[in-house]
Amino acid sequence: MNILFAGTPEFAATALQSLHQAGFSIPLVLTQPDRPAGRGMQLQASPVKQYALAHGMPVAQPVSLRLDGKHPEVAREAHDLLRATPHDVMVVAAYGLILPRSVLDIPPRGCINIHASLLPRWRGAAPIHRAIEAGDADTGVTIMQMEEGLDTGPMMLMERLPIAPEDTTGSLHDKLAALGGRMIVEALRKLEAGTLGATPQPGDGVTYAAKIAKEEAALDFGQPAEVLERKIRAFNPFPGASGNFRGTTVKLWRAALAAEGMRGAPGQILSAGPDGVVVACGKDALRVTELQKPGGKKLAAGEFLKGFAMESGAFS
Repeated sequence: MNILFAGTPEFAATALQSLHQAGFSIPLVLTQPDRPAGRGMQLQASPVKQYALAHGMPVAQPVSLRLDGKHPEVAREAHDLLRATPHDVMVVAAYGLILPRSVLDIPPRGCINIHASLLPRWRGAAPIHRAIEAGDADTGVTIMQMEEGLDTGPMMLMERLPIAPEDTTGSLHDKLAALGGRMIVEALRKLEAGTLGATPQPGDGVTYAAKIAKEEAALDFGQPAEVLERKIRAFNPFPGASGNFRGTTVKLWRAALAAEGMRGAPGQILSAGPDGVVVACGKDALRVTELQKPGGKKLAAGEFLKGFAMESGAFS
């Protein structure tokens, strides 16, 4: 079976690796154009492009696929390339570009998407972040047939994965990426055998995972401690939860609920020591165990406090 693959970040690169190692033929890989990254803001290839080039796969990086968009000539060239590339199906994972109907209609056996949630919950851009932030007990991967709606297509395979109490978006991402890689191979094997069915998504339980905005990083300590603890895990590694302490933005990377009975004005530092910085919240208190000052490294609370005094004061 010949597969067109479209994806960009590490999540997608894991799926591409799984397909390649499973022996599928991948005559073309689509990924987003190189972007500036790092302190020097040098152009950097996506993880998908890096894997594809390292394994001899042709790569295309159109800025758009919409024939009615700002770059119709680029989109037309991409359409022509897709039609000229012999293939059976397109696999899409976190590509980052909208696939219009004109593209969805090209693959003879359709377009299949790897989505990191239990659809119809958390359709959209940031399903891993939002599942942790909301306090979901579990999440998973859905393999779905793509259509023009946002993650609305029929479901082909689904598998649940529990969210561990200590999971961050980073750790959960890696688990779901591995699961998605295994599941897409299973789905394509079933497609080859003619045993891959599809079930429409239920109308109930639809939620949307909006893209994470950098502004969300600033914590409101008037919220309950359990809400803030989830946000800290959800925003690790991006964008990184933060609080303003005496005019300095301090990143808060890991935290746990403090012992019951510790109270104070929201944001007030109740104690600070090797076991963490305890901060009063709108309800209960939070024990922050890993912090980072601007330009510094992520440090355990005890090490952080050696160079940044927080024995009194408050987050604003």
